[in-house]
Amino acid sequence: QVQLVDSGGGLVQAGGSLRLSCAVSGRTDSIYAMGWFRQAPGKEREFVARMRWSGANTDYTYSVKGRFTISRDNDENTVNLQMNSLKPDDTAVYYCAAGESYYFDYWNLRAYKYWGQGTQVTVSS
Repeated sequence: QVQLVDSGGGLVQAGGSLRLSCAVSGRTDSIYAMGWFRQAPGKEREFVARMRWSGANTDYTYSVKGRFTISRDNDENTVNLQMNSLKPDDTAVYYCAAGESYYFDYWNLRAYKYWGQGTQVTVSS
């Protein structure tokens, strides 16, 4: 089992920054990849970013490329999402996720087995 705890959300003005963290515990040796997803009110949960647990192969959805960075802090076993130049469209509940197997469609929810509880990000205009 893998446990994930999201944190770092909040209210920020457009153009501002936030850093989300996902504390990872349990059987971390079983993790293949980590991802961040988000869900806005009335919308489906969507892929934001992902990385291999080893730190390789980062990928981002088009709308956040150049603004968001996913990274791993090995010492603290956390996966972070640095979000810069935030826009009102980035408002959503953000979830970290962990997958144990390779999936070519890493942007799909099915590629991830474990989920955090979510953290709210609100960007005001």
